[in-house]
Amino acid sequence: MQKFIAMVGTNSTNSTNRKLLTYIQRHFADKAEIELMEIKDLPLFNKPEDRKVPAVVTEMANKIDAADGVIISTPEYDHSAPAALMNALEWLSFHITPFIDKPVMIVGASYGALGTSRAQEHLRQILDAPELRARIMPSSEYFLAHSLQAFDDDGNLVDEQNIKKLDGLFADFQIFVKISDQLKNAHGANYEEVRNLDWNK
Repeated sequence: MQKFIAMVGTNSTNSTNRKLLTYIQRHFADKAEIELMEIKDLPLFNKPEDRKVPAVVTEMANKIDAADGVIISTPEYDHSAPAALMNALEWLSFHITPFIDKPVMIVGASYGALGTSRAQEHLRQILDAPELRARIMPSSEYFLAHSLQAFDDDGNLVDEQNIKKLDGLFADFQIFVKISDQLKNAHGANYEEVRNLDWNK
C-alpha cells in the first residue's frame, strides 16, 4: 500500500483545508496510508548561520523522504499561499532535500467561489524552485469552493461531483507516483546539485 504525507498548509486551528485532508485520509483509507502533517508549530524561518534546522523540521523531512508522495492542501490569502506554508517549505529546503523528485498533489479549500486557484498556481512555482524540485502532478487542480458548506456534520463531502472528481484525481495521483518512481535517472545529479547550492557564493 502506498504511503502519503498530507500536509495541512495553514497554521489556523479551524481550517477547512485540514477538514479536506482528514476526509481524504478517511475516504481513501483502503487505497493508501495517509498521515496528516501539521505546520502550525514551526518557528519562523531565520536562515541560521550554523545551517541547523529544528528537530521538528528534521522529523518532517524524514517522513516526507520516506513517503511515496505528498498531498498539500492550501488556503488562499491575498491571491497567494499562506505565509505559514511558505515558512514550512523554506525550512524544508534549507540544506535538506526531502522534496527532490517527490510526487506532489496540490488541493485547496476556500470559503469563496475560486477555491484557491491562485494560491495553487503560486504553490506550484514554489515547489518547482531549485531548492525544492518537487515533481508536481500536472493538470490536477482540485478546488473546493464554498468550503464552509462543503461538509456534513461528520466531515464528509456532500456534493457528489466534488467526490467524483477527487476520486479520479486521487487515482491519477497513485498512477503518477508509480510513474515517477521510474523517472529516477537524474535523481542523483539533482540531489548533488541541490546539496551544493549556495546563493552566498
